[in-house]
Amino acid sequence: MTAGRPLRVGLVCPYSFDVPGGVQFHVRDLAESLLARGHEVSVLAPASDDTPVPPYLVAAGRAVPVHYNGSVARMTFGPVTAGRVRRWLAAGRFDVLHLHEPVTPSLGMLALWIAEGPVVATFHTSLVRSRPLQMAYPIVRQSLEKISLRVAVSEDARRTLVEHLGGDAVVIPNGVWVDTFAGAGTDPRWAGTPQAPTVAFLGRLDEPRKGLAVLLRAVPTVLEAHPGARFLVAGSGETGQEQAREVLGPRAAAVEFLGGVSEQDKARLLASADVYCAPQTGGESFGIVLVEAMSAGTTVVASDLGAFSRVLDDGEAGVLFRTGDPADLGATLARVLGDPELRARVSARASRVVRRYDWSAVTDQVLAVYEMAVAGGHAPVGEDPSSLRGARLMELRRGRT
Repeated sequence: MTAGRPLRVGLVCPYSFDVPGGVQFHVRDLAESLLARGHEVSVLAPASDDTPVPPYLVAAGRAVPVHYNGSVARMTFGPVTAGRVRRWLAAGRFDVLHLHEPVTPSLGMLALWIAEGPVVATFHTSLVRSRPLQMAYPIVRQSLEKISLRVAVSEDARRTLVEHLGGDAVVIPNGVWVDTFAGAGTDPRWAGTPQAPTVAFLGRLDEPRKGLAVLLRAVPTVLEAHPGARFLVAGSGETGQEQAREVLGPRAAAVEFLGGVSEQDKARLLASADVYCAPQTGGESFGIVLVEAMSAGTTVVASDLGAFSRVLDDGEAGVLFRTGDPADLGATLARVLGDPELRARVSARASRVVRRYDWSAVTDQVLAVYEMAVAGGHAPVGEDPSSLRGARLMELRRGRT
């Protein structure tokens, strides 16, 4: 391959765009960054027919919700989906196929089984122990050998890959449009004052690992030091307000539930708050919202998970508290809200750190991996003949049932 030549890139996302999350946003932003540089990009992802999707995305049909890693993942699988993958691959004639979470039973696993040629795989998940991954390994072991180069979004994700699946990966972090958040501007509805500082939280309210319960139990300690403090909670889920009333009683009035917010409002919320709080209790491989808050110039207070600590430069670009400890979180928030010089110092360091996560830098690294994959393989990506035999057997079995 000639360096700099436009590439035909096929990106496969395992999770549905009906309810987008971190992996979907990563795939979307990578696609748009590649398109901006003149490459041809097509994304295959689960999505219902009535879900608005960008023009470069091919919808692979409705997904099924599955509980996994403390969250609910929406995925699609089976012979009909496999047929859609085949047609997409045949039409794309991609120079490189980039799969995300290829051992998740969804589109990435199917595409890895079906395709042959230059294949790059990105692993996002961070788990200490994973019975599903251990069970999946014998099934996907042979297919994993097709992967030309592996990428992990963090050291935590890389460790999960090494321990559960073997092999290794280059670490390329999640990306953020840093200047978008840096220039978002504030919103008077969410801006704090010395008498009424604001603390922001974003996350799915019905996922315990996002830590809303930890934050709610920290609220009384913060209010004792800052009686006018406001807690701005953004995210989908039905349980948040009920939780707040149960935990806080009359003090629940200090917690304002904003519901789901647009990307533009998310940026303005982060830019407006005095502190962004990330009280997650586990299952995090990176922490993209921390980088977004840092880009917006907001001081981050986060649980001391390994992934968060690394993003925050071991506490130099943010303030850490003991994971799952509401008393320590409350004391930390009270201290940070009462110390504007600390916030200014930490935010200044963060504004320098975040540049390593800007999509301009991340895309350079991804393209370098693509170049190596294409140089070492035979382009374009084609169909593995052995997968056709497997598909025929699958159809025969379906016909007998």
